[in-house]
Amino acid sequence: MSGHIIDGRAQAGLLRARIAAQVVDLATRGIVPGLAVVLVGDDPASHVYVRNKGVQTQEAGMASFEHRLSAATAQPDLLALIGRLNADPAIHGILVQLPLPPHLDAGAVLGAIDPAKDVDGFHVLNVGLLGTGQPAMVPCTPLGCLMLLQDRLGDLSGLHAVVVGRSNIVGKPMAQLLLAQNCTVTIAHSRSRDLPALCRQADILVAAVGRPRMIQGDWIKPGATVIDVGINRITEGDRTRLVGDVDFDAAARVAGAITPVPGGVGPMTIACLLANTLTACCRAHGLPEPAPTP
Repeated sequence: MSGHIIDGRAQAGLLRARIAAQVVDLATRGIVPGLAVVLVGDDPASHVYVRNKGVQTQEAGMASFEHRLSAATAQPDLLALIGRLNADPAIHGILVQLPLPPHLDAGAVLGAIDPAKDVDGFHVLNVGLLGTGQPAMVPCTPLGCLMLLQDRLGDLSGLHAVVVGRSNIVGKPMAQLLLAQNCTVTIAHSRSRDLPALCRQADILVAAVGRPRMIQGDWIKPGATVIDVGINRITEGDRTRLVGDVDFDAAARVAGAITPVPGGVGPMTIACLLANTLTACCRAHGLPEPAPTP
């Protein structure tokens, strides 16, 4: 293995420490950032994510509000809860954990969140602001990826970035963030012609397709920086493990730097959720934004 391993856990720890220090400063003004998380249903992975978010929110000195609703919750009841959270001045960030049960309209639910409190960055207004280069709430995973890239590479200007995946949650906002950093950006996807050849052009390769080990080692440009967003649970023999969208062992022999799975992008996602909550709090109180943002 020759590539540098990008330690997302360490970087997330540093980010959370900076956020906690900023929260202490806000407390001297009588201000406590508040994050409300809404969980509907019994999806096991979602329960784990929500529990981790709650722990890290409290460790950062923020107020954590959890709303756990039955899978049978009706759309009007969920929208009414969001309306109450929008109106609550103690809550600066609102996150509705996805996926929602199939009878609920996720688009309508996310669209009901006050854009100023949309710390997931999924509201159409924030999507539009990001796309036009204006201050916005940025989706947490792409924001974390950008921070890892900037820490590793510094100035990204002029680098060719290939984003494999075009989702609204990762692929598209990732491309917008890289464009804002003056990268040349290619968005590739399952129907792209000669995907391996496209990937080999990348100085920065971001894999966000949700297919285990899809990106092979010989798809990597020597010395490229590889950010693996994928989290796939696979079974090998009698063992279940998490792997990314990149064949890590093969890619690490070629890449200049690469994120592991787990321990790469994942920890940065929750840390960036806290950063977004802090940013929303400062904006709500008309204070300078101390949270690190691109």
